[in-house]
Amino acid sequence: MDRRGIIQIAKRELTISIRNKWTGLFAVIFAVLVTAIAYFGTMTIGEASFQGFGRTSASLLSLVLYLVPLVALMMGTQSFLITEGDSEMLFSQPVGRADVVLGKLLGLFAAIATAMLAGFGAGGLVIAFRTDTADITTYGAFVALSLLLSAVFLSMSALVAMANRRQTRAFGASLALWFFFVIFFDLLVLGGSLLLREKVANYFIFASLFANPVGMVRVAGIIALNGPEAFGAAGAALMKFLGGAVYALMALIVGLTIWTVLPFLASVALLKRQDI
Repeated sequence: MDRRGIIQIAKRELTISIRNKWTGLFAVIFAVLVTAIAYFGTMTIGEASFQGFGRTSASLLSLVLYLVPLVALMMGTQSFLITEGDSEMLFSQPVGRADVVLGKLLGLFAAIATAMLAGFGAGGLVIAFRTDTADITTYGAFVALSLLLSAVFLSMSALVAMANRRQTRAFGASLALWFFFVIFFDLLVLGGSLLLREKVANYFIFASLFANPVGMVRVAGIIALNGPEAFGAAGAALMKFLGGAVYALMALIVGLTIWTVLPFLASVALLKRQDI
């Protein structure tokens, strides 16, 4: 691989994202979400005051599982769609197609990471100023998991764009992918487990966790938040089979890494077959 070429493509992609103002917009959205949830999160107990990092992270987890995959899929699909002029210029450079895909992925990830770190950082400063720094490491782990989730769905967006040359089909496939993993997958697993015997159902639920990156981040987030009572069936099965939170978290990180690498390799394979 051409390291210099990859870095140049990544810088170009990051610059484009910043110029399109998406990075700044998402940073503002994340900052507002963190601040609003930190302030209004205690309204369920009849109060309106800032809560700490731990409770804010727990409240943010579900929203991040909906928002981050959608943002990553939309940004990635838009970037990876092959268009005349821009694509011809990019692919005419003396770099391999794998380098192009990797460079664009790194640039997009840098853009999303910048938005997340700026947004979550600004919200975190407000929380630290109004409360204290207790559970700030939990908040940091939550942000890291959000970044890993964005990397997974950026990689998926590259595969979607390579498999669908038309813009409408590509965005439709991205939305279908988001709906499947974020909403439909858990219902599918629940329905399937009801048709199996108890022992087989436990193995099925355990295996199904690694088939859904959103579910893996959810369980990893709950482990980081030290909330085993909220694991759900898949998380409980994971803890039972692997024998502890550390091993479970390691397995989830490895699984998410695989989910990032495999779509990247598949998108490169598809791109090499295309005549650009």
